[in-house]
Amino acid sequence: MKSLKAQNHPLANSQYELELLESPDFRHSFEQKLTASGLFPFKPTQIEILQLNLGKMCNQVCKHCHVDAGPDRKEIMTKEIMEHCLEVISKQPIKTIDLTGGAPELNPNFRWLVTEIRKINPEIHIIVRCNLTIILANPKYHDLPEFFKDQKIEVVSSLPYFTAMKTDAQRGDGVFEKSIKALRMLNEIGYGMPQTGLLLNLVYNPSGAFLPSSQEGLEVEFKKRLGNQFGIQFNSLYTITNLPISRFLEYLLRSGNYESYMEKLIESYNPLAATNAMCRNTISVGWDGFLYDCDFNQMLELKVACGNSQHIKEWNAATLQQREIIVNQHCFGCTAGAGSSCGGSTA
Repeated sequence: MKSLKAQNHPLANSQYELELLESPDFRHSFEQKLTASGLFPFKPTQIEILQLNLGKMCNQVCKHCHVDAGPDRKEIMTKEIMEHCLEVISKQPIKTIDLTGGAPELNPNFRWLVTEIRKINPEIHIIVRCNLTIILANPKYHDLPEFFKDQKIEVVSSLPYFTAMKTDAQRGDGVFEKSIKALRMLNEIGYGMPQTGLLLNLVYNPSGAFLPSSQEGLEVEFKKRLGNQFGIQFNSLYTITNLPISRFLEYLLRSGNYESYMEKLIESYNPLAATNAMCRNTISVGWDGFLYDCDFNQMLELKVACGNSQHIKEWNAATLQQREIIVNQHCFGCTAGAGSSCGGSTA
């Protein structure tokens, strides 16, 4: 097994990560599995979702973060790149805009972007992947719940568990307490409450080298525990499998779990989950405007296979619709068991 290198420079690790993923030690390649399922070459169905990474700066440093986000990251989407995104949104039948990071709210043009999207299409669905603690990080963010409500934004937030010990172990000391406070703020203005239409969804990532349990079962347990102990309500729980890249890859290598985890993903391959993979209806836009099949490919610097349309300013809908989706061994993470996407299980 190769030794981990350049731990403090994740962008320099992308080629190294790919070399690990392409190791001949594994019995099956993802392409072979797709071929056996009648799904190769892997093609888009339609482009419905535009996921925008507004930057890698974050007020947290989570152990499982595939973006390797943190307070010291300087990569951030400029207003110029946002304007190119807005141009695409104005011309294409995009149904959903998914804003992510880092903490997307840390981008100084975050609110401007949201209001401009609303001007273009008042009915378009906007998602913000809010880490919750950003709401309490600085007084200038305290009104984010009201802004989300005014703009009819769906809030999707990671909460590793319904106890402080497990949550703080994965996301940092004090994160659980702050998350509960933020959730209460969102509940107070109607988020996650019945018949308000204000969607508040939580995300569960396993804390170790294993697949998530049943999404339905975990949702019931989360609602019971958070409701009884803290009076918190939310709409749905999404389970997301940790993919073997960035910080989670470092954990797998340090703990000696890399090979066994990859074998577990491969053995759990589900053709139905592959059929419904998020890369088939999503384009991921990096902070610098380059286009990717998903945000995991973005972190591995695997741009879309469209030589004349690899940047948002070169957007060519016809070419992107006909492209072949770039796959590798990490894709087993999205197709194992019940499947995994930014919206939870896919099978």
